[in-house]
Amino acid sequence: MGISIWQLLIILLIVVMLFGTKRLRGLGADLGSAISGFRKSINDTDSASSTEAIKQDANRV
Repeated sequence: MGISIWQLLIILLIVVMLFGTKRLRGLGADLGSAISGFRKSINDTDSASSTEAIKQDANRV
């Protein structure tokens, strides 16, 4: 038995009443920036490792 839409709406209403919309907006912005920073660091790591592999292949030739 899953959670119905009405139960989700009640939970959302309680969370908004407890924290307020400004605080939730700030938490959402912080979470979004953390996720984008994480993705950027993963992409930078992948780029650095692929660049290093290319340099090693060039040195072998």
